[in-house]
Amino acid sequence: MNRRDRLSQGGPDSLQRSTQSGLVDSQVGDRSNPRWLRIAAPVAITGGAGFIGANVAHRLLSLGQQVILFDNLSRPGVRNNLAWLRGLYGDAFSIVVGDIRDYSAVEKVVRNAAAVFHFAAQVSVTSSLSQPREDFMVNAEGTLNLLEALRSQPRRPPLLFTSTNKVYGAMTDMQLSEERLAYVPADDALRERGIAENVALDFHSPYGCSKGCAEQYVLDYSHSFSLPATVFRMSCIYGPLQCGNEDQGWVAHFASAMFRREPITIYGNGKQVRDLLFVDDLIDALFLAVRNIDNTCGRAFNIGGGPSNAHSVLEVISLLSEIEGIAPTVLFSDWRRADQRYYVSDTASFRQVTKWTPRTRIRDGIEQLCGWLKPTANKAISNAGSLAIAR
Repeated sequence: MNRRDRLSQGGPDSLQRSTQSGLVDSQVGDRSNPRWLRIAAPVAITGGAGFIGANVAHRLLSLGQQVILFDNLSRPGVRNNLAWLRGLYGDAFSIVVGDIRDYSAVEKVVRNAAAVFHFAAQVSVTSSLSQPREDFMVNAEGTLNLLEALRSQPRRPPLLFTSTNKVYGAMTDMQLSEERLAYVPADDALRERGIAENVALDFHSPYGCSKGCAEQYVLDYSHSFSLPATVFRMSCIYGPLQCGNEDQGWVAHFASAMFRREPITIYGNGKQVRDLLFVDDLIDALFLAVRNIDNTCGRAFNIGGGPSNAHSVLEVISLLSEIEGIAPTVLFSDWRRADQRYYVSDTASFRQVTKWTPRTRIRDGIEQLCGWLKPTANKAISNAGSLAIAR
């Protein structure tokens, strides 16, 4: 199937997101019923009010699992995610407002946890370039705080840590051909399968350094202290509850800008390619990693949508325009430092251990993201119009 065929997939039979989350999959069983859940003990989620954290909390709470969220609520939009969870689940979960750099607060949150999902992070390459010390303290020192807190527990729960494809650096030695809308690897095997975990690490920015440092500590604590911990090196994750901006969450950012009739700025030529993974598919992978923790602990896995969900920035904008019938204004600016021209995950290692595979086609996932973003964007436009009239 060529790139243009993939762009035109979708239609009325597209999968709908369920509040129960998770459909029966003949390969792995019912993913909505994780066998590892311990209802009587809470699952702790750092960065729990953020995009991925709130979606994980939603899945767990819908299954009746106790959940404790830990978040400093500093990222714009996360308070809305928290309010959304409260509206659905009331007091069925607890929230601790705190910072991952505060060891005492972290230790209390993970005490006696059934499992820990660690999403709290500084997530912007550009911010890491302007504030590298802050980036290090949040990502590296904060993760070490969490690891030490878990090491102190008499029963050490499974830990899932989300790292980033940025640990591979810019990968400038990759041979690419430049097509009209996208970069394509010259190597047939790389184009077919994506980038595997045996690619050399190359921490090419302060953000790459801090996340790379953090993930190496996670892996070492698994080996040195028998902590059941797994690392996901994630590609582009997208979906509802994502408050994207130019630095992170670019699919949601593009869609929001389009709805608000604001120009979209592309850094570089827009032909850079990423594999997109819908958040529900990521949650399936996270749960399967915990379920199979004896086989996943001490390992780092590349996690993304893979070659079948690989699209360039230009192709994603085209798809957004096609879905919503809006022609956005697109501006171009200089390349950003350490930007990868091509990154697509080879997820074969994780698939071999868990039989996981993404189920959400990119068009279906983007339609769901747009459906969540549009009411908020329309409300903002309406409020702006009211203010203009009032003046």
